[in-house]
Amino acid sequence: MTHRFPIRVYYEDTDLGQIVYYANYLKFIERGRSEWLRAAGVDQQRLLEDSHLAFVVRRVEADYLSPARFDDQLEVVTTLEQASGPRVTVSQAVERDGKVLFQARVTVICVDLRTMRPHRLPPAVQAALAG
Repeated sequence: MTHRFPIRVYYEDTDLGQIVYYANYLKFIERGRSEWLRAAGVDQQRLLEDSHLAFVVRRVEADYLSPARFDDQLEVVTTLEQASGPRVTVSQAVERDGKVLFQARVTVICVDLRTMRPHRLPPAVQAALAG
């Protein structure tokens, strides 16, 4: 499943040259992953409350290809690559008018917050991501 999430670049997202500060792309893709999970039917708050489970970022591979600027309308595109055991890997891109400005491959791990140990994806989460 591919998910698209719109983002507008605000002044606070930019540096002195009104270009998006590099670290803010990580914030953009975090929001995109959260909305992708929500759209798939994964309620992260309920997962936390009921099972003490949460997703933590394990690895990010990122490429900055072209700058975004103040007031640009962007889209975060999130696509599932793999979900197995405790691991979920997604491809994410930040686009402007269909042109990729930033791309990343992100691996998150489902962990039990009481122990901070990896935990297999619950069957309902696995099914939601597969659907």
